[in-house]
Amino acid sequence: MITLIGKNLAEKGLKFVHYGPSAECEECRFKNTCIDPLEEGRMYIITDVKDSEHPCPIHEGGKVKVVEVERAEIETLVDSKKTFEGSIVVFKFPECEKECTMRDLCFPEGLFEGDRCKIVKSIGKTPNKCINGLDLKLVLLK
Repeated sequence: MITLIGKNLAEKGLKFVHYGPSAECEECRFKNTCIDPLEEGRMYIITDVKDSEHPCPIHEGGKVKVVEVERAEIETLVDSKKTFEGSIVVFKFPECEKECTMRDLCFPEGLFEGDRCKIVKSIGKTPNKCINGLDLKLVLLK
């Protein structure tokens, strides 16, 4: 999909999370191209950067570039019994209130409860043991 991103950020391979528009975006003539294609809270990756630039009052340097993006693959932990590459899983956050070194992998940014995802790659065992005793594996979801 096509969108706009700050000129200083427009780099192939850059991942970003769309947090929603600022107040200035509501009246912008580029809103339909810049903001509307993106879903709030999702992580995207830039797959191509175009040459064209447009003015933008909210980005550093006052310019945005046209880029192609797609939803990014997200690293997360899932039940090891469900880690078959190519399989489709319904993403579910674990029932856990504890703080630990793997919390960001259990509650990854860009995924929502109930998302249907494909396991693109099974990376392997967790970097640390789950403090709740769950048998988890690290995977890439799309």
